[in-house]
Amino acid sequence: MWLITLCVLALVVVSFTHWVYRWRNPKCNGKLPPGSMGLPLLGETLQFIAPNQTNWDVHPFFQERMRRYGSVFRTSIIGLKVIVSTDSDLNYKIFQKENQFQHWYPDSFSKILGKQNVSTSQGALHKYLKNMVLSLVGSGNLSTVISEVDYHTKRKLKKWASQEILELKDATGDLAFGLSAKKLISYDIENSSEKLRADYEYFIKGLMAFPIAIPGTSYYKCLQGRKKLKKMLMNMLDERRKNPNKSNDDFFDYVIEELKQDDAKLTEEISLDLMLLLLFVSYETISTAMLVTIKLLTDNPRVLKELTEEHEKIIRERENPDSGLTWQEYKSMTFTFKVIFESVRLANLATGMFRKATTDFKFKDYTIPAGWVVMACIPAVHLDPSNYKDPIDFNPWRWKEKDLKIASKTYMAFGGGQRFCVGAEFAKFQIAVFLHHLVTKYRWKLIKGGEMVRTPSLQFPNGFHVEFVEKDKQD
Repeated sequence: MWLITLCVLALVVVSFTHWVYRWRNPKCNGKLPPGSMGLPLLGETLQFIAPNQTNWDVHPFFQERMRRYGSVFRTSIIGLKVIVSTDSDLNYKIFQKENQFQHWYPDSFSKILGKQNVSTSQGALHKYLKNMVLSLVGSGNLSTVISEVDYHTKRKLKKWASQEILELKDATGDLAFGLSAKKLISYDIENSSEKLRADYEYFIKGLMAFPIAIPGTSYYKCLQGRKKLKKMLMNMLDERRKNPNKSNDDFFDYVIEELKQDDAKLTEEISLDLMLLLLFVSYETISTAMLVTIKLLTDNPRVLKELTEEHEKIIRERENPDSGLTWQEYKSMTFTFKVIFESVRLANLATGMFRKATTDFKFKDYTIPAGWVVMACIPAVHLDPSNYKDPIDFNPWRWKEKDLKIASKTYMAFGGGQRFCVGAEFAKFQIAVFLHHLVTKYRWKLIKGGEMVRTPSLQFPNGFHVEFVEKDKQD
């Protein structure tokens, strides 16, 4: 009996050892990039999500492996085989070669963001959805909404100044979400009984959590929040169909007209997933970009001074100083655009952008195997000294010598190729209008918080609390 038991144990040990060996040494029709697969199944997940307080620098997870293995390396995150690229040339190729690198999210992301939104859709459907969003928030439409954005921003900042202590993280989220929700679904964040933004708090927290759908976990709360949000949006869409209002001129109007078509590509499911994604992007990315810009201006008085001078000049040259911002004035904000580009470069709101290799792909001496996930590490490109001198310095003047292109080999804040972010111009536009009113009419002083942590996404764990006052009311 003991001999049989010994044989079984030996077989188990051999099988386990072989499995571990295969885990650490994956098969490849060529030479895999160097790296470590970490522990079986868990991989190097814990190192990847470990908090880091080095502010603007590249997360230590990437720094350590770049020093050890070079600009391209392999790893495993949450059981996935991943090739990480910190190489500008390879990242550019990844974004350009849609037929070889398919846009991809983990299943846990897709369950939250939706399986048929503009980011995850493919082929003709992706092109259709992208054009639909561009018709609403693309650069060609911005001149028609400037008065609306200007009015909304002025009203919000006026409200900020009425508070004794302002928590900027919450305030910028309220500003960005309110404007996008108004434009997309004519939603009034202050007067509506449906509290959409509150549910997005669970949405954000659960997106980067471990995908364990057990009651009480962040991921479970996120999925429940998604169900509630989707139900709210469905109710709004049904109400709009019953009581159409041609004056809304929003995304719902577009959806309703498209759904009437006999050959419509759009479905209710697709449209609701798309709205959820667009509201999420505006709430999380634009508001965080605003918050980061305020922090950088707070810490760099010289930049704040030149930015203020540019906007005060705009007001001085008006016939009526109290008139609203015009399209021509927006286009004249040359230094403002440099500040925005520099802020977004340092913020690195997207730590990585994911693709999945559909075929074996050769890069230098290495092979990226078909089926592997590829992560284009954006911070490593933005903070590469060969791309930007003194890369962790906040220096908007560096852009005098660079083209202000929203997508290039060395600037990938909004992705690139066919998957370039459709809301990039709208984000820049919204931040510029916000800065115009912020620096000309208000002052702020840090009271507490403001510390940043990367996990590896950017977080303000203690908030950003300031004293915020109108300039003409300050003693």
